[in-house]
Amino acid sequence: MNEAQLIDRARNGEFDAFAALVETSQGKIYNHLLRMVGNPEDAKELLQESYLSAFRNLGSFKEGSAFSTWVYRIATNHALMRLRRKHPETVGLDEIQVPTHDELKQRTINDWDLDPAEAVLRKEVRQVLDDAIQGLPPTYRTVVVLRDVEDLSTVETAAVLGISEGAVKTRLHRARLALREKLSDYFEGDDSREVDTP
Repeated sequence: MNEAQLIDRARNGEFDAFAALVETSQGKIYNHLLRMVGNPEDAKELLQESYLSAFRNLGSFKEGSAFSTWVYRIATNHALMRLRRKHPETVGLDEIQVPTHDELKQRTINDWDLDPAEAVLRKEVRQVLDDAIQGLPPTYRTVVVLRDVEDLSTVETAAVLGISEGAVKTRLHRARLALREKLSDYFEGDDSREVDTP
């Protein structure tokens, strides 16, 4: 049974059909929420809230888009609301001081000697990257998680966030600049650093 058939059945009250939809997407959605909020308990709670919202609002699901993309959007909204409630002092997108390209050229930012593909496999580096992503404001963190971690396309990310593709590219560029500066010291190429492999 394909996704469209499952959605039709779920709309008609067949909970088993909805459970099948959940089964195909819950792993990715949970990982996304965990990266957004940084806490397994909160991520589990948000996962349940997100699917409950999805079930209640199946009537508003638009044919032609992927169910998982729609749930990503619901989950992202739930996570951002939770983060705003927990941290009302969170700096807004327009207030964050991310250096411009010209400002970065004037600073000393070390080259990354580690190959990113190899680095991701290493436990210590993965933790450093996760910590750096967690340190981003939620708006930037969301774009990085969706594009660079979850590997959604620019189009899919724009659909999840309800913004234009241009806005996704702008936010992602700013987020990557901020991450590069945060990670500069770590990736300076210190040969004495030992990195454990998982």
